[in-house]
Amino acid sequence: QVQLVESGGGLVQSGGSLRVSCAASGTFRSINTMGWYRQAPGKERELVADITSGGQTSYADSVKARFTISIDNAKNTVYLQMNALKPEDTAVYYCNAIGRSWVKGPFDSWGQGTQVTVSS
Repeated sequence: QVQLVESGGGLVQSGGSLRVSCAASGTFRSINTMGWYRQAPGKERELVADITSGGQTSYADSVKARFTISIDNAKNTVYLQMNALKPEDTAVYYCNAIGRSWVKGPFDSWGQGTQVTVSS
């Protein structure tokens, strides 16, 4: 019932910036947390950053001070501003939303991902 659509990925030079967005749509009671995960080839998916509807944020140590996550609750949209990008940041970035549906209870939804490539 919850669909997540990411946008804003692309190719950027090392040291550059990029902002990815994720919009949630569908039928749900509430979204409690939205976040960004990434997965590089041959590696496990890892949490990059997440944010609660109340604005509490968490960041992976590798991106802290470089990335900023924000949420627009009215639009059910989460953003990830990525600055000072490094080649190590190259990955498919996936949006995640955790919340509560009207009937089935909690949900945990994922987007299809958007490719972020940082060239050296």
